[in-house]
Amino acid sequence: MAEDPYRALGVSKDSSDAEIKRAYRKLARQYHPDRNPNDTAAEERFKSIQNAYELIGSIEARRDWDQQRRMEDMFRGRGSFPGSSSSFDLGDIISQFMGGRGNAEMDFGPNNERSRSGGHPNSQAKGHKTRGTDIEAGLDVTLEQATSGTEINFSHRRMKRCEKCKGASFGTSRSCTKCNGAGVETRGSNINVKVPPRAVHGQQLRLRGMGHEHPQGEPGDLLITLRLDAQEGRRWEDGRLIQEAPVPISTLLLGGNVRITTPMGKRIQIDVPERTKIGDRRRIQGHGHQGSDLDIEFVLQETDKLSEKQIDILNQLRDCGL
Repeated sequence: MAEDPYRALGVSKDSSDAEIKRAYRKLARQYHPDRNPNDTAAEERFKSIQNAYELIGSIEARRDWDQQRRMEDMFRGRGSFPGSSSSFDLGDIISQFMGGRGNAEMDFGPNNERSRSGGHPNSQAKGHKTRGTDIEAGLDVTLEQATSGTEINFSHRRMKRCEKCKGASFGTSRSCTKCNGAGVETRGSNINVKVPPRAVHGQQLRLRGMGHEHPQGEPGDLLITLRLDAQEGRRWEDGRLIQEAPVPISTLLLGGNVRITTPMGKRIQIDVPERTKIGDRRRIQGHGHQGSDLDIEFVLQETDKLSEKQIDILNQLRDCGL
């Protein structure tokens, strides 16, 4: 099985597209062959990073990857999943399962529950309405947009009732040259998504009837998960905002303070205790997104170039065993 691209880039599955790009650029610089000549391990890591970015580095590629994983999870263990991890089209999969085989068909019921039932495609259990599947998607918004609210044009692909047969060929021997008997076909949709004021990371918006259409039933819903772009040096962990605070090695060892700019645009000073370790955290109340708490994570301040004086001092420290 191919390596999880999210794991390869060190980001979570709810990271914004911008955060994925920043993680890729940082890792690509770190493991680039020009910076690591004759280092086989670094070269392999660089290739892994490149492969991962090809899978989720663009909106379209990431959507296809996430969609494929959801379909595999949906059908794993049912004995009906058509293929392994190779790429496939969502429309082909849903068409195949809604078309069914023999006397069995796949019902797409309430709450996205799926079960097999026999008989005519119009047959329904008592109290059960045939329904298309829901679509899950992510939408990136800035912290400012999330705070004030906004409206964003969103495009997605979904299964819609065949324009030629109007879904009548589904589950029957009747053929349709347009949908090949599936009753549905893949078409693009553009909608305006209203992001409410004071939206939070991971908040889900349900757009009813904008999911996949069933050829002879009701459409599913579109479930959009908001992904707030925390911007450079910040990330989300389980809904909590983490901000990196670069600290010189001398300050980490001896203690001191550093200044940071919070997500609200304020400049504040953070005390750094002596012998602070890389990765240590402090929680600052009221300085996160919309007045929530902000976790500060201490990281080593990178230095691209050292002065001669700094090199001399470092040599002295090395001679002293530090």
